[in-house]
Amino acid sequence: MLDRARKLLAAADAEPIDRSIGAGTAYAPVRLWHWVNAAAILMLSLTGYLIGTGTPAMSGEASGNFLFGYIRFAHFSAGYVLSIGFLLRIYWALIGNAHAMQIFWLPLWRRCFWREVYHEIRWYGFLTVEPERRLGHNRLAQLAMFFMFTQTMTFMVVTGFALYGQGAGTDSWQYKLFGWVFSIWPNSQDVHTGHHLGLWMIVTFALVHIYAAVREDSCRAGASLQ
Repeated sequence: MLDRARKLLAAADAEPIDRSIGAGTAYAPVRLWHWVNAAAILMLSLTGYLIGTGTPAMSGEASGNFLFGYIRFAHFSAGYVLSIGFLLRIYWALIGNAHAMQIFWLPLWRRCFWREVYHEIRWYGFLTVEPERRLGHNRLAQLAMFFMFTQTMTFMVVTGFALYGQGAGTDSWQYKLFGWVFSIWPNSQDVHTGHHLGLWMIVTFALVHIYAAVREDSCRAGASLQ
């Protein structure tokens, strides 16, 4: 599998550098996953924030209000959608083309990789005129997707199911698969805190991702008019 990954990524690097991020490389499954994943993250972010900070006091008897229960249900449901989608995305990376694998594989040992990362940093900092033109993600986007998205997403899924397993009981499959998290952080509040910090990492990534996507589209549209 690793040999296949190296061959696919080598083929992607050899492709003509005439278009920028995303053009012609996002198959329907990736686009579908992208928007379903975005909706799940939005729901998880909103409900997770309310779970972490609490909701306003509700009037009346507790038995007549189930607001927090609905919030938790929406959070858990979106968590299952995100987790299943993430597993399917990993599967697609293994059977798809090299561009499907880019966010999971970084050639950190290659000097040209870091040279292109530096060039893209200058591009986003308005210090150079032209970005790197290549099919798929540019190197800076690839680096950000790997460390800020895939690694954070893995952490959120693991800690999320671990916390869910605590409530479901030690005999639940969630606790049996993810209960080892509490061997690393015996205090579950530490896991809650880490999970909450992961939320802000994803929010930060989403804001930068949206800015970069809008800027790339604007630059491409401007170039086509020249």
